[in-house]
Amino acid sequence: MSKESNAAKAFAAKWKGQGAEKQQSQLFWLELMEKVLGAEHPTDLVRFEEKVKLSNTSFIDIMVPSTHTMIEQKSIGKELSESIKQSDGTLLTPFQQAKRYAIELPYSERPRWIVICNFRQFDIYDMERPNDPPTHVELADLEKDWTCLRFITDTTSTRIQKEMDLSREAGQLVGKIYDALLPCYGDHPSAQDYQDLNKLIVRLVFCFYAEDADLFGKHDQFHDYMASFAPKHFRTGLMELFKVLDQKEEARDRFMEPELAAFPYVNGSLFTENVPVPPISEDVRLLILDEGCAFDWSKISPTIFGAIFESTLNPATRRAGGMHYTSIENIHKVIDPLFLDGYRAAYAAAMQEKQPKRRHEKLRDLQEALGRGKYFDKMTTELIRAAGREGLGIKGFSVERRESREVAA
Repeated sequence: MSKESNAAKAFAAKWKGQGAEKQQSQLFWLELMEKVLGAEHPTDLVRFEEKVKLSNTSFIDIMVPSTHTMIEQKSIGKELSESIKQSDGTLLTPFQQAKRYAIELPYSERPRWIVICNFRQFDIYDMERPNDPPTHVELADLEKDWTCLRFITDTTSTRIQKEMDLSREAGQLVGKIYDALLPCYGDHPSAQDYQDLNKLIVRLVFCFYAEDADLFGKHDQFHDYMASFAPKHFRTGLMELFKVLDQKEEARDRFMEPELAAFPYVNGSLFTENVPVPPISEDVRLLILDEGCAFDWSKISPTIFGAIFESTLNPATRRAGGMHYTSIENIHKVIDPLFLDGYRAAYAAAMQEKQPKRRHEKLRDLQEALGRGKYFDKMTTELIRAAGREGLGIKGFSVERRESREVAA
C-alpha cells in the first residue's frame, strides 16, 4: 500500500462521524490537502469564505485558484442531493448553489472543478462536461479512491493549463478578427452595424469550429471554399455560403456548384436572418483564412464560446451591439427541468437493467425519443422568453431530428 493510501486511510478513520460545517471545514480540507494530497503549504493554495455578489453578498466556502477548483462544504447530516433554502428564499441543491456562485465570477476565475462535500462523501463535477453525473467518492473509500481528488492540489496539471491557454488564445483571436472587421463598416458604425458584426463573428466562429470538429464532413472545407474567392468577391461568397447553410438539401438549386452543395444544412436558425457582410479587405481575408481557420477549434468546448466572446469584447462594445451570451449554467436552469432531467432519468433506468437485451431495448427507445423530440417549439420558446424576463436572457431556438447531413447549431 502506498504512503498516500495509508495517509488516506488514517485521515478517513480520524474524520469518521465528524463534520460541523462552520467549525471544522477549514481544518478538514487543510489536513486533506497536506496529509493525503501532498500539498506542502496548503494555506498558500486556498481561499476561505471568498466573497461573491449575488442579490446580497454571499461567501464561497473554499476556492483553490491555481487549479480552478471551487468547494462547497456542508455539515455531515446534509444530503448532497437535497435542496436547501437560500437567503433569497430559493431552493437549491449544493451543486446548484455552487454554480450560481460560479457564474458571478470573472471568466478567468470560474471553476473548472466543483466539489460538493458533507464530510462523509465528495461529489466531483467537471465543468468541462457539465451534463455528466459527478464522480462520487466516499470518505470510507478514500484509501483506494484518493486519486480522484488529486486535481485539487495538482498545480502542475498540464491538461488544465493547456485548456486555459487554448481558451485564452481563442478569445484573443476572436478579438483580433472583431477589431479587424469593425473598420469595414465605415468611420462611424451605427448600432445596427455593431449588431451585424456581432452576428457575423458568431457565424465565422461556428464555421471555424464546424470544419475542425468534422461537422462539415471534410477537413478545411470552409477554408478551401472561401480561399477560392478574391477579396472583392469574398463578402459575396460568405453571404452565399450562409444562405446555403440555412437551406435543406431538397430546397436547394439542383444546379448549385458541387463545392457549395457539399456543405450540410445547419438547423437552429443560426443562418436564417439576412445579415449584411461589409466589404472585406485583403488583410481581413487573410486573417480569416490564415489565422481563424488555422487555429484548432475542435479543442475548445463549445459551451465556453459565449464566455470567450463576452470576455474578449469590452463592455462598451457589448452595450453598443446588444451582445450578451447566456452562460451554460443559466441555460441548464431552463432546459434541465423542461426535458433534460427526464432523459437523464430514462438513461439511468435503462442502464440499471441487468439483462443486456432489455437494456438495449430501453436505450433504443430513448434514442428514438431523442430523435422525435423538437426543442424549443413555439410554446417552450415563449417559456424561455419568460425565463429571460426573469434574468436568464435565453433566446429560443429549434433543434429538429437530424438527417444524415444535417448539423445542429
